[in-house]
Amino acid sequence: MSEIKIYHNPQCSNSRGALALIRERGIEPTIIEYLKAPPSKEKLKIMMMDAGITPRELLRAKEAVYAELGLDDAKWTDDELVDFMLRHPVLMNRPVVVTALGTRLCRPPELVLEILPGI
Repeated sequence: MSEIKIYHNPQCSNSRGALALIRERGIEPTIIEYLKAPPSKEKLKIMMMDAGITPRELLRAKEAVYAELGLDDAKWTDDELVDFMLRHPVLMNRPVVVTALGTRLCRPPELVLEILPGI
């Protein structure tokens, strides 16, 4: 079976829920705590492209830094938004799960079921 990766924040209930659903199917994914080890800019762009989402859709608007930086302003380009997520990984919504069957922002956690093998 190919590797399954979860960009995970153990403090997030959605992230914990997606991880639990993966493990319930007997799969132990590679867990990447993206707050400690953020993806590279290229990797982040590939994940968004594979998931079919924009940087704005991956942004976590509930974080204080989102408001502090004025990220709701339409003036920011996609590339600038990616740079903000890399400088402030807390801005990246979670969890993002990557499998051979696709990449998803798993909010709600059950979206992970769409990309797990044998489901």
